[in-house]
Amino acid sequence: MVRRLGLVVSLLALAAGALGLPAAHAATPSYVALGDSYSSGVGTRTYLNDGSTCQRSVYAYPSLIAAARAYSLNFRACSGAKVADVRNTQLSALSASTSYVTISVGGNDAGFADVLTECALPGWASNCNGAVDGAQRYIANTLPGSLASLYSSIRGKAPSAKVVVVGYPRIFNGEDCNALTWFSPSEETRLNQTADQLNARLSAAASAAGFGFANPTSAFIGHAVCGSPEWLNGLSNPISESYHPNRTGHASGYTPLVSPKLTGATVVASAATMRTAVASASELAARQRTYAARDASIEPETIGVPDLHSPRVLRLADKAGVDVDDRSSVDAADRLYSRQQAKAWTARH
Repeated sequence: MVRRLGLVVSLLALAAGALGLPAAHAATPSYVALGDSYSSGVGTRTYLNDGSTCQRSVYAYPSLIAAARAYSLNFRACSGAKVADVRNTQLSALSASTSYVTISVGGNDAGFADVLTECALPGWASNCNGAVDGAQRYIANTLPGSLASLYSSIRGKAPSAKVVVVGYPRIFNGEDCNALTWFSPSEETRLNQTADQLNARLSAAASAAGFGFANPTSAFIGHAVCGSPEWLNGLSNPISESYHPNRTGHASGYTPLVSPKLTGATVVASAATMRTAVASASELAARQRTYAARDASIEPETIGVPDLHSPRVLRLADKAGVDVDDRSSVDAADRLYSRQQAKAWTARH
């Protein structure tokens, strides 16, 4: 009787294969997306109603890859996440059955939002060089150890998963076309160099852990803030959308970059893939809602709009002889101070 039952099961399995049907035991591949706002989809302007402030979007590359490949996505990436947040709030989603993992983290640890907020001010009102110096010291001295420990934990919890670390693009192209920011060319160069430095550390840590690394630098050249077309938002309304990939950045930049390293095949964000991703919103939101209490511990990124009437800036304006209500006065002093700061930085190097 047992032999006959086994024969029946085998025949059913063969019939399913002949008809192109999935075998009864075949599970949907599990994909866990970890990390920060560059993975959650901040910048795409449409977010899941999941009871959190994580700003997860169906237009982000994890959703698009999962939709195209029919993966079961646990979308844990969250705006504001640092290495400690990933460890404390996201790693519980991993298990021995996890097939695929992506992670982008490190930008917030290095002070991404604070540095951009400082450097966006006019040269006479900011210490951009000091802010960048601090970020670069952190990336060089502290971040590598944190990444190594985190990546070891990921491998321990998902021993069979294919893991891809995802880097950060250069945000600027050498000009500032936004009316309310004052990034000088030299400041943009230093900020882009910081992104390169961060990617180098991420790549090294990923290689040491046996993970893949997706470097978006080349893909985003020509599409930075003020590029044509822009794949990265400049200063935006609402402010939280600023300096992050927009929908095109995820669809045309990150998705075809990350997908072959993760799955072995390039995902094209076709209209059909987009429809599938959008249709998954309710399911994704319901799954993430179960983590809402944990997500509440993550502090969202705070990017500030340059405020020329803050007490600090008004004191600096008085010292520099600037009339903050006269744009020509603001801009003339900005050009002067920016040149001086660029020379001072060059002299140090």
